[in-house]
Amino acid sequence: MDRIIGIDYGRKRTGVAVSDPLGIFASALETVHSAKIIEYLKSYCEKERVVTFVVGWPVNMDGTPSEAAADVNVFLKKLAAAFPEIPIETEDERFTSVLAHRAMIDGGMKASERRDKASVDRISAAIILQGWLDRRAGGTNFVVSNQFVPDSLSDKVTGKKRRRR
Repeated sequence: MDRIIGIDYGRKRTGVAVSDPLGIFASALETVHSAKIIEYLKSYCEKERVVTFVVGWPVNMDGTPSEAAADVNVFLKKLAAAFPEIPIETEDERFTSVLAHRAMIDGGMKASERRDKASVDRISAAIILQGWLDRRAGGTNFVVSNQFVPDSLSDKVTGKKRRRR
C-alpha cells in the first residue's frame, strides 16, 4: 500500500507522520533525533511503499523563508540524495505548533503531557501532511454556518442554549 510521509524537520528533533493507504488521513507516527532521520526513513521505506515526502517549509508571516529555512534546505538536499526516486514536496508550516497545542488541549492531554516537545513535533508533522492531503484533494475542509442550519440544530452547532418560550 502506498504511503505519504509528512516531516516537520527541526535542528534537534524531527516529527514524522504518515498517510493512510488511500491518502486521505494523516496520523502522527514518531519523533526522531534529526541526526538519525534519514536512517529512520530508510528503515521505514523498507517496510512500506512511500510515494511522496511532504516536508514543512518554514516561512515568516509575510511569506518569506524564515531563518530555519536554511536548515530545512540542507535536509531537503540530503533527503533527495538518499531517496532519488521519491518525489519531495514542501508545505507551509506556519501555525502548525499552535495548531498542535490546540489539538492536544482539545484531545484532553494534561498540561504536563503538552510540554513534551516530541509530541508537538509529531502532531505538527501530521498537521503539515493533512494540509497537503486536503489541498491535493481540492480542499475538503468546510465551515458550518448558522445561517443554513435549521433552528432545531442551531444550538448543537453553536453550543449555545436556546431559551424556552
